[in-house]
Amino acid sequence: MSDARQSESGFAIEPTYGPEALDGWDAGTQLGLPGEYPFTRGVYPSMYTGRPWTMRQYAGFGTAKESNERYHQLLAAGTTGLSVAFDLPTQMGYDSDHPVASGEVGKVGVAIDSIDDMRVLFDQIPLDQVTTSMTINAPAAVLLLLYQLVAEEQGVDPAKLGGTIQNDVLKEYIARGTYIYPPAASLRLITDIFQYCQAEIPRWNTISISGYHMAEAGATPAQEVAFTLANGVEYVRAAIASGQHVDDFAPRLAFFFVSRTTILEEVAKFRAARRLWARIMRDEFGAKNPKSLMLRFHTQTAGVQLTAQQPEVNLVRVAVQGLAAVFGGTQSLHTNSYDEAIALPTQKAARLALRTQQVLAFETDVTATVDPFAGSYVVESMTDAVEAAAVDLMDQVQRHGGAVAAIEKGFQKSEIERSAYDVALQIDAGDRVVVGVNRFVAETEDPYEPLRVDPAIEAEQRARLQKLRSERDQAEVDRWLAEVSGAAAGDANVLYPMREALRAKATVGEVSDALRAVWGVYQPVDAF
Repeated sequence: MSDARQSESGFAIEPTYGPEALDGWDAGTQLGLPGEYPFTRGVYPSMYTGRPWTMRQYAGFGTAKESNERYHQLLAAGTTGLSVAFDLPTQMGYDSDHPVASGEVGKVGVAIDSIDDMRVLFDQIPLDQVTTSMTINAPAAVLLLLYQLVAEEQGVDPAKLGGTIQNDVLKEYIARGTYIYPPAASLRLITDIFQYCQAEIPRWNTISISGYHMAEAGATPAQEVAFTLANGVEYVRAAIASGQHVDDFAPRLAFFFVSRTTILEEVAKFRAARRLWARIMRDEFGAKNPKSLMLRFHTQTAGVQLTAQQPEVNLVRVAVQGLAAVFGGTQSLHTNSYDEAIALPTQKAARLALRTQQVLAFETDVTATVDPFAGSYVVESMTDAVEAAAVDLMDQVQRHGGAVAAIEKGFQKSEIERSAYDVALQIDAGDRVVVGVNRFVAETEDPYEPLRVDPAIEAEQRARLQKLRSERDQAEVDRWLAEVSGAAAGDANVLYPMREALRAKATVGEVSDALRAVWGVYQPVDAF
């Protein structure tokens, strides 16, 4: 009987590795140098020896004012980039006074209904000095335009704005569910964003193609890489079909992955993803600009691995996960707070999560050298194994007709659900140890006072909306909303009339409704 353990992706992890594990492997061809094709060892020559990764903390709750206060606290504590969490109504393109928003306003993120809220959210934050990541997908264009308008009011040239919108709707159909429009319309909107940002906000990362949410839903590392890159391929094809040249938009593509506690396979996953994407962009799409070949990515530690039992143990989990992301060469990192399995992070917990990154960056020697696992028998073997498994899954996606066709058939969703079910069975049987849950269980738990969002903020947001609508020039709003609908029905870039509608104080929900009226709303199919 073999002593090998199984990896998260299902291949064997042998007790020992030697040169035979890399039989036929040419280190010079496979590895190269950091900052050079195929970027296995990192996208930049110096990586963290020049400066650490960008330290982000995902934050947003309640009103724009409360979230603004948290951002100032995080910046004062040493955060080098902001990451905005929006509430569910905002993510779905509904205003806070819409009936479906009842009970959800400000709960899992900040409520943003109009330019007035965006002004408050970034009050006294210099947007030409801070990069901002916004976790927003279906209404990504709306929030990006609001951000641009507020920056212009601060006197900031849009050409100086740096940051990222997630803007990855395909993964919403697979794993997360905050979609609005059907896939074809969503791809049209995304390619409009690519064109708009190239002309108006050239430093902005126009999309963060995300495997994180698929991993949180149960995807293995190989599935995470495969389905994320397959979505990336679909976006590139859509942009090229819209008339854009690959090297005009590809340098601003970014990615978003999870980092689990399984350090070795996570490091291998990140290295395999870089190598695979570089080959796809060069060989399939003929990209010439080296930046088009670089898989630059943000990482968040694994929320699904946090436990409500003995929550302090999550501090250890997050430190291990963060270390895996750093060893894997991430460009930016969010470390989860230890109390997130219970409620929104308290200020102390958010600060501790940031301090975890700062300890990794400034108290260890992991930033002293580039790709410290390069040449490791086990990691190089696992890198090859993850890549091979991902390629096989991507081939299956293509046999279904590509990412969108496979989504419509429920392929990715069903594969992820099977993996999640297998993990649940392993935990229930005790074959997979979760400290504090199925082993090393505490008889009693220490009391914990969670952060709670005041339910009165919903009434406050409704009142703000009522005031905004009573004071604005409604005829001007209606004129620009009609322009949005007209652009959506034709082939003009929809972001230009959207920007003017938002400037005239149209709301997030009203702009989204103008697109809903033309494009409709996606109706999911059951996975087979």
